[in-house]
Amino acid sequence: MSYAELCTMSNFTFLTGASHAEELVERAAKLELDAIAIADRNTFGGIVRGHTVAKALGVKFIVGVRLVLTDNSEILAYPKTREAFGRLTRLLTLGKRRTVKGDCRLELADLLEWGDGSILVALCGPGFSEMVKSLKAAFDRDVFIGLAPRYDGEDASHFVMRAALADEIGVRIVALGDVIMHEGRRIRLADVLSCIREKTTIDRLGRIAQPNAERRLKSEFEMRRLFQAHPSAITNTWEIATACAFSLDELKYEYPDEITGGMAPDERLRQLTEDGLARRYPDGVPLKVRAMVERELTVIADLDYARYFLTVHDVVVFARSKGILCQGRGSAANSVVCYALGVTEASPDMITMVFERFISEARNEPPDIDVDFEHERREEVIQHIYEKYGRDRAGLCSTVVHFRSRRAIREVGKAMGLSEDAVAALSSQVWGWSEEGVTNDRARSAGLDIRDCRLRLALELTKEIIGFPRHLSQHVGGFVITRGRLDELVPIENAAMDDRTVIEWDKDDIDALGMLKIDVLSLGMLTCIRKSYDLIKLWKGERYTLATTPQADPAVYDMICKADTIGVFQIESRAQMNFLPRMRPRNFQDLIAEVAIIRPGPIQGNMVHPYLRRRNGEEEVVYPSEELKEVLERTYGVPLFQEQAMQIAIVAAGFTPTEADALRRALNGFRRQGAVEDFKERFLEGCLARGYDKTFAENCFRQLEGFSSYGFPESHAASFALLVYASSWIKRHHPEVFCCALLNSQPMGFYAPAQIVRDARQHGVSVLPVCAERSYWDNVLEYDADGSLAVRLGFRQIKGFSEEDGHWLASARGNGYRAIDAVWRRAGLSRSALSKLAGADAFADYGLSRRQALWEVAGLGGDKPLPLFEQHGEGLPAIETLLPVMSEAEEVFEDYVSARLTLRAHPVALLRPDLPSFLPTRALRAQPNGGWVSIAGLVITRQRPGTASGVIFITLEDDGATANVIVWPKVFKKFRKEVMTGRLLRIQGRLQREGVVTHIIASRIEDYSILLDALGDPAAGAGVIDPTHDNADEAKRPAPDNRHGAGNTSPHRVSELISLELQRAQHARYGAGARHPREQAKKLFYSRDFH
Repeated sequence: MSYAELCTMSNFTFLTGASHAEELVERAAKLELDAIAIADRNTFGGIVRGHTVAKALGVKFIVGVRLVLTDNSEILAYPKTREAFGRLTRLLTLGKRRTVKGDCRLELADLLEWGDGSILVALCGPGFSEMVKSLKAAFDRDVFIGLAPRYDGEDASHFVMRAALADEIGVRIVALGDVIMHEGRRIRLADVLSCIREKTTIDRLGRIAQPNAERRLKSEFEMRRLFQAHPSAITNTWEIATACAFSLDELKYEYPDEITGGMAPDERLRQLTEDGLARRYPDGVPLKVRAMVERELTVIADLDYARYFLTVHDVVVFARSKGILCQGRGSAANSVVCYALGVTEASPDMITMVFERFISEARNEPPDIDVDFEHERREEVIQHIYEKYGRDRAGLCSTVVHFRSRRAIREVGKAMGLSEDAVAALSSQVWGWSEEGVTNDRARSAGLDIRDCRLRLALELTKEIIGFPRHLSQHVGGFVITRGRLDELVPIENAAMDDRTVIEWDKDDIDALGMLKIDVLSLGMLTCIRKSYDLIKLWKGERYTLATTPQADPAVYDMICKADTIGVFQIESRAQMNFLPRMRPRNFQDLIAEVAIIRPGPIQGNMVHPYLRRRNGEEEVVYPSEELKEVLERTYGVPLFQEQAMQIAIVAAGFTPTEADALRRALNGFRRQGAVEDFKERFLEGCLARGYDKTFAENCFRQLEGFSSYGFPESHAASFALLVYASSWIKRHHPEVFCCALLNSQPMGFYAPAQIVRDARQHGVSVLPVCAERSYWDNVLEYDADGSLAVRLGFRQIKGFSEEDGHWLASARGNGYRAIDAVWRRAGLSRSALSKLAGADAFADYGLSRRQALWEVAGLGGDKPLPLFEQHGEGLPAIETLLPVMSEAEEVFEDYVSARLTLRAHPVALLRPDLPSFLPTRALRAQPNGGWVSIAGLVITRQRPGTASGVIFITLEDDGATANVIVWPKVFKKFRKEVMTGRLLRIQGRLQREGVVTHIIASRIEDYSILLDALGDPAAGAGVIDPTHDNADEAKRPAPDNRHGAGNTSPHRVSELISLELQRAQHARYGAGARHPREQAKKLFYSRDFH
């Protein structure tokens, strides 16, 4: 006897399926089912995961899909052959491309056209019998009627009616479990998912709730008992399973061949490689490099990867033809062929290349080439790929967006009927992208009663739902390009972004099936560097590229050693800035090590401090053997890179290169249970057999284990180090250019524009405010009064101001506007846009204060000037008014409201009198090591690295400098709220100094964020306008004279209109319902938090 469950939905039927595909297959194996199909609603999204587990467990896996038509008819489809699968993927693509992302519109006629070769099981729908007859006429014996128990007491009569209908039409019946969960205990989660889907609560779910837990996966015995009156329905499940011979293993990826230039792919690749070598080595290719090239080309030819390399080369050539800066990175930098093709820039002279890290003959997996492009111009590259290969042959991989702690708490909390306050209190206890949920202790510390059974259940279900897919998004840049139709391999759908299409599978699915992708990634620093080179060429007449940037500049390394690296690529984090003065890099090899060393691998392997001590001459450099000296000499006997760890496995433990790569993959997220221990035992035994010390062997393996969370190969570090040096060189020699380009490349990096501007000013760069007469959309350079180059802030810095308005304002300026009315008439900006300019103090050149400018904008007529009155104006009659002068604190506050930065006094300087005594950060250098200090400042960054064992790093900024604070877990537990939400903190602790590196070990943390709200509070001043209060403008202004005449609008009416416009402007700038900007202060002084 045999039985196959043909009707299961995984959690890729979003917010319906209550089990992972893997759980369903594993449960089927435990129940000893002969086969299982996963058939999700209008998607093949979960089948790869099910297929992979089924293959490992020896369970027959049937590919299926639950087609839901526009009239709500439901039909299960199972392709019998590879060709039938291709027709179903095209059918799904057709339905998905017709509508918006996440939806699918299919008609019965579509299925009749594309369903050939598939077995179809009709489930339900209006006009059910007519639908089955239509299917029968088209597909004959491949059509069945499904019998699925509803557990409503009427299943017996329902089955009889369905069986009779099947006999009448001449089709067969088949038994279905209609499964949505692998075990009955998931029923609670299934109901919560329904609540989220239906946007309701568990108390109001009603008949949508599962009546029982019977939609679980059942054994053959249970199913035979349910269908004892219809034994053929059970028998037919296995007949269908047997007929469905198609396996996902049959999918064969074929590379595109447009890029061969009419030559054989291997011949074309060799030609391009030789051309590249001639450019890279004009004096002749070194013998070592020649040998590497020949070996690589042989492996590439044996594995038939030439077309892939040619495709990547084609994309890179296109980008450079358009002036788009790009650079390959990752394991591809281990390839001399990639270096010759110009895909990567790390040469064999810079690093030790381990080709097996990139491609392995034994691994039988496609290579993965990552190429970074300027983040603002990557879309040009993406559209080029679509245009060249067509949307039926090219598509972006998807990314599965999962429930994580914070979202899970919010969604489950609402579904369980918790109050908004309770949900907010729970979510506030989550740090970053946590996947741990909220513990009872954390809920209790949030002031909630953990004895409440509803709350406890919500916390339990939150943990269950974490990791469930919520929806599909697009991958950051993973492209799949095929020779034939991509939509015959996988369904394609529209992305949320215009002009983008996405396949249903993510990168793990693609890897599992051996399909090849190109990662077209974006990197903000490439944008910054390219814009810097453009500005240097424009203003200084000097031309630079990454290749021609002057190398080995002592002044650049001096700057790096002082950790003067705000804005510099990769070495601007607090951890890197603390490490730089201790390491003191003096050459490019040092930069490679610097980039790689502050990573989980070396940290968890306890390699950082030995490396430093040996480098600084504080510890003798010892090599375990002469064989390993060649591997470890450049890093002072301490393994820092993945490639070194692989080489150690080869040299010390006797691994082959392929085995060493298998070890790396086992530790790097591709592992199966037990594989790591197997490798560890063999590694240690191999080292001991060759006479190596056990401690050394264990340390090496521990470092390998560290790479499992974030492996960082030397090739990747070298690619990044090139950008580290280039950005450092620009910052050191052209600080005004660097500041301007960095601001124009936001959002990116570790610091907000406020800190970038502050750092530039500390380096002597003059930064000028936004000006309606002088600014453009981008930040620009202009000559200052002393003849030096200054940075003029652009309209892009104004919050909510559109790029289109910025360009209109600049293009219509001519010889200048000289008045707000002229800006309004000539640039055609709306009053909302003008209000944003006025709020940013962009009209200061007109002799207007911020309030006066806002007043004038409010006094304009309609939202746009009427053509008939353009020459004479059409605003309201001017009224002389005496507006109260804004205090410096209010000006600073408004600067943050409009631009999130200020060129005036620092907020801490203004609040110093209101804060308990504290030490200025500049004075910390003079304090004794180990002494107690108190500091205060704005929180500009928070970090909680995964390798720091719960330690949190905070950067505080006052009006003098920044200070680094370390918060140990015990202190964090005591001051959790202050650490997670505080914007202005006062911290007491011990000063700790190591060389020139200083930080504070926090012992007490106080939150003074409420003082920031007072910056924008005008209550201390008299005669304040509250634009949300009717006629407030009349309180302190003189009575108008009688200039209007009897027929004109009364001054009282004028004041009402202006007050109304001020209120509208207020809402536009701060949000509807805001009584005063001080209520929005918490949104202004924000930090950049990293987890």
